[in-house]
Amino acid sequence: MILPACIDHVVFRVEALDRTERFYTALLGEPERAEQTLIYTVGETLLFFTTAMDQAQPHNKENVGFNHIAFGIRSLAELQVIEAQLNSAGIAHSGIGIDKYGKKEYVWLDDPDGMRIEFYLRARDR
Repeated sequence: MILPACIDHVVFRVEALDRTERFYTALLGEPERAEQTLIYTVGETLLFFTTAMDQAQPHNKENVGFNHIAFGIRSLAELQVIEAQLNSAGIAHSGIGIDKYGKKEYVWLDDPDGMRIEFYLRARDR
């Protein structure tokens, strides 16, 4: 069996590209741009954001489909820096909490389209 080496990219459809750019640039830095698409690089993974064709229904993370994306963080100090960045950007978030399943620290927040984002202290023993 051949297993994938990594997640190459994830594509998100959003309501307003300019609003999405302001939000994700505060989290991930400047994107690349190509034909009405924003491209952010996270490690070896690319995140693509394009405008949705059908914007009738707001996103609900509890419905079938996308629930959340978790960015792995290497240390509690890094997570504290991210929390400070979110505070200085005026982005609402959970604050640092402890995951009841993995027993690791995290911060979660929702993007402008209601999609859940998490910064998660990645366990080294997995």
